[in-house]
Amino acid sequence: MALASSKISPFSSLSPIVGDVPKKFISSMNFVLSSSLTLSEGSGRGNLMRVCASNVSTPLTGVIFEPFEEVKKDVLAVPFTPNVSLARQNYTDESEALINEQINVEYNISYVYHSLFAYFDRDNIALKGHAKFFKESSEEEREHAEKFMKYQNTRGGRVILHPITSPASEFEHVEKGDALYAMELALSMEKLVNEKLLNLHSVAERNNDPQMADYIANEFLQDQVEAIKKIAEYVTQLRMVGKGHGVWHFDQRLLHDH
Repeated sequence: MALASSKISPFSSLSPIVGDVPKKFISSMNFVLSSSLTLSEGSGRGNLMRVCASNVSTPLTGVIFEPFEEVKKDVLAVPFTPNVSLARQNYTDESEALINEQINVEYNISYVYHSLFAYFDRDNIALKGHAKFFKESSEEEREHAEKFMKYQNTRGGRVILHPITSPASEFEHVEKGDALYAMELALSMEKLVNEKLLNLHSVAERNNDPQMADYIANEFLQDQVEAIKKIAEYVTQLRMVGKGHGVWHFDQRLLHDH
């Protein structure tokens, strides 16, 4: 018995396919097979039907994607110009420039934190916990800069390293003390970095670059708000203890904080 015709066009030059199918499953078939497919009783087997697909020559129809035609678009052409990225796609000049700016921001913040590390590591300051905290913070910001450099290369941009501002070397503050002053400075800088990241994210969205927006959100924004929260708590605690002996106890906490 012949089944109804399918809307799916079979490929031509198919070899005959033969197989035995139990009768009880035939009634449950709810998909439509090609008109060339026939079912017949198998000899000597009352409980089986024989499925046969014969060669067909029906042309392929209903094609919605023709890759060899679509790759002819100018936007998909592989460039021959020397020193031009072959991988670059949907990556605007504005995004490229802002990534380079963010690299510079991360290196500048890292430089400030490294200066704070050197300050608190002095023998006449001797706040080893603060020195440890700012050394780790400096290394983290440098890692962020390198991640942005790698991302720039991944998207086919060009890394341009801008000049870094020389940071201060003294952080004593008459009213607040050096520990609180340094931590408030760190909090302000983390908020500045977050502001720059949010701007990067908005530029990516405006330029219809979901991959870049996703990268900024997943790789940086969550960690950034968590860092702001942590340093805000440090500022609050240092304000509680004042400039006296409590600073030393707080410093010990930073020293042994894993």
